[in-house]
Amino acid sequence: MPADLKFALLALLAIALVAGCGSDSNYTVDPQSSVNAYGFDYRTGTLPLPKEPAENPATEEKFQLGRHLFYDVRLSGNQTMSCESCHQQALAFSDGVKVPTGSTGEVLHRNSQTLTNIAYNASYTWANPILKEIEQQLVIPLFGEFPVEMGINDSNRETILQRFRDDVLYQELFNNAFPNQQDSFTFPNVIKALAVFNRALISKDSPFDRGTMSSSAMRGQDLFNSEKMECFHCHNGFNFSDSTLHDGSVFVSRPFFNTGLYNLDSQGSYPSEDNGLFSVTQNPSDKGKFRPPTLRNVAFTAPYMHDGSIASLAEVLDFYANGGRNITSGDHQGDGRINPNKSEFVKGFTLSAQEKQDMLAFLSALSDPVFISNPRYANPFVAEVSQ
Repeated sequence: MPADLKFALLALLAIALVAGCGSDSNYTVDPQSSVNAYGFDYRTGTLPLPKEPAENPATEEKFQLGRHLFYDVRLSGNQTMSCESCHQQALAFSDGVKVPTGSTGEVLHRNSQTLTNIAYNASYTWANPILKEIEQQLVIPLFGEFPVEMGINDSNRETILQRFRDDVLYQELFNNAFPNQQDSFTFPNVIKALAVFNRALISKDSPFDRGTMSSSAMRGQDLFNSEKMECFHCHNGFNFSDSTLHDGSVFVSRPFFNTGLYNLDSQGSYPSEDNGLFSVTQNPSDKGKFRPPTLRNVAFTAPYMHDGSIASLAEVLDFYANGGRNITSGDHQGDGRINPNKSEFVKGFTLSAQEKQDMLAFLSALSDPVFISNPRYANPFVAEVSQ
């Protein structure tokens, strides 16, 4: 079966699995309350309430279970990898490498995205319009086979669950998160708890949020929002992404853009291992299109682009200034600047040395030191050992 078709089928499996998770009618989240599983008061904050699936409202008990599972290597088939392996808090829950390696040694073809504010994503993964909730996306790293990430499969599912059933700590965590269930140790419950933890990873304390940006950063913000650079067209709003959804959203946009990173055949093709949105839609005009990620904490999440092929933010600015990338030799030779699917907003521009520094200052002002050091999001096993 072709890999593109397998990917689409796995996405549909994700939706089916999560749809069968059932509801938690015993729990409700009061948006007016100053105490909730997200860990801060939305009434006084600058960010809106995330949109939650009705069948999985956030609770502190689910958050704590999800936090433990996120950092536990026992969730992988061979007990060598945790979610943290690709999403480290100090790097804004990214991993600092071009592309990660799964639990069985298989190299993935996409860069590990930051988990910063994924509660507000309108779609999930780099290029899949089908996945609209975190619960659906989680099926892919947990159960995916092309490539293998966590390595959970039919042969080891019960073994993995038994690891947690036999642990006194997890007996308490699962039963607190999902009370009144005859057996709370299920993968639908694992997914729900992980989703609640991921949805609670909210970044809101950057210099931009606090209004403490430098004069250079403020000049960079003006450039960012200018027609000269066009950045704001794809990275707009409070989450700096045109693909944003929250509890008060009236209109939902789920755009995907081709930025001219490749053009292997002069017809818009990207490397065969990842043609972006085309892998799901099979529409030739979707080749090379990817979801615009949030720019919050972007200074922590190098390298950049869907395949980690650009090393620094300075190089990212050069790439957009050139209107795409022209690769003159090697396997990926081609002029992305003339990719027929390239977004109209990637047209190139000229920056002075000072303007480039101002842009870098603005992007750095989206960094949230509280987020990357918040003990609420940290590895609970390390915290427990240090106490």
